[in-house]
Amino acid sequence: MAAVTTLRGSFTFMRRLLSAHHYKHCCSRLQTIRPEYRLNHSSISIHQQYRCFRASYVKSGPILQFKLSDIGEGIMEVTVKEWYVKEGDKVSQFDSICEVQSDKASVTITSRYDGVIRKLYYDIDSIALVGTPLVDIETDAGPEVAPEEDIVETPAMAQDEHTHQQIKGHKTQATPAVRRLAMENNIKLSEVVGTGKDGRILKEDILNFLAKQTGAILPPSPFQEIEPPPPAAAAGPPAATPKEKVPPPSIPRPVAPMPVFTGKDVTEPLKGFHKAMVRTMTAALKIPHFGYCDEVDLTKLVRLRSELKDLAVSRGVKLSYMPFFIKAASLGLLHFPILNASLDESCQNITYKASHNIGLAMDTAQGLIVPNIKNVQLLSVYDIALELNRLQTMGSTGQLGTADLTGGTFTLSNIGSIGGTYAKPVILPPEVAIGALGKIQVLPRFDAKGEVVKAHIMNISWSADHRIIDGATMCRFSNMWRAYLENPASMVIDLK
Repeated sequence: MAAVTTLRGSFTFMRRLLSAHHYKHCCSRLQTIRPEYRLNHSSISIHQQYRCFRASYVKSGPILQFKLSDIGEGIMEVTVKEWYVKEGDKVSQFDSICEVQSDKASVTITSRYDGVIRKLYYDIDSIALVGTPLVDIETDAGPEVAPEEDIVETPAMAQDEHTHQQIKGHKTQATPAVRRLAMENNIKLSEVVGTGKDGRILKEDILNFLAKQTGAILPPSPFQEIEPPPPAAAAGPPAATPKEKVPPPSIPRPVAPMPVFTGKDVTEPLKGFHKAMVRTMTAALKIPHFGYCDEVDLTKLVRLRSELKDLAVSRGVKLSYMPFFIKAASLGLLHFPILNASLDESCQNITYKASHNIGLAMDTAQGLIVPNIKNVQLLSVYDIALELNRLQTMGSTGQLGTADLTGGTFTLSNIGSIGGTYAKPVILPPEVAIGALGKIQVLPRFDAKGEVVKAHIMNISWSADHRIIDGATMCRFSNMWRAYLENPASMVIDLK
């Protein structure tokens, strides 16, 4: 036992002696470089020298490269539109990192780790390739954590992909995009009632909650039960009487800046929706287009809409003519399913689509986009108006997701909203038909008695894939579509 004690003491003495030797060596180097650091070695004991070299430090986690994962839909590159973090910021799981834009939709990238941002790899408007790093994150986890791909979140994310968030002791289910919207409007998710699957909080829930706080009228989801307006507060302004008209929800329109003449040529790369348009229209040129034009008398429809407009506004929706155009097209597609079909690249097979996913071409600040309303054959005119309001609102703010922009089977383009009568619309592959709506004009026409009357006339221009659609089919479809609109009461018979 004494031998063991002696041996342990020897090792302790040798360790301190080596530490003292190392310390003297360091001090001699300091004296050579910086004479003012000369020390009195005799006043420092061996034990003190040993303690002087004891230092505490905080162990940092591994730095992981946060890569851009596969977004799907064959997308290989995106444009970085906005960073939500900067170098040195702390992030938690599911926090938004940045927003990127592909040629199909805007996507929010969220973090999978808790940690600190150490490096941003791209500037705003730079092109990021799938599989390349977006940021470096110094994680809080141990070195055993393996790098994983980032999480992507779109506004139209599927329900099974929703994430969870712990708030005030209970679990609140919401996507990062929804949490971001709530944060921007100072809304606590714990105070919002979710209407999604398993109580998930949807974007519509946030908008409806905000509407109740501000008194605004926002369009709810077409599949969501309509709630009565909340009772007015005692101290608030008096409620509107039934005779008073409530202004419809307005779509925010960007203010056009004054043009500035620079006198210099500017060259910039194609990206985002513009790049998608180049690719899509190049493919569309391979399709032999057949054109057909006609005019529609919308006098009865104009009268019907004026009767229903106030009722629709009282139920929280702006009713335009477009829901009637879309529903009439769906009723016509039931009789002419070949117009709701697609042709494979080898031109050997035709696929007749069961769902009428009718797209609407929109002119936005990001470029031309064509979101579509799913399963129109199952929706009423009111349901279509609700969904149309939602798409227009989200399209104007650049929040449309991939689900809204893909899967279309038939398209209508409302060129008349800008000003125009006839057009030559280009088919959006893999669809086989498209219609361009002109503006509604008040023009003189002869009635059944041969008298001149005031009529509301709209021109329609159709384009069809002439490889599988002949002129007679396109003409018969147009006549049926026109008949539904010229006599809107006839649509009631076929509505489901």
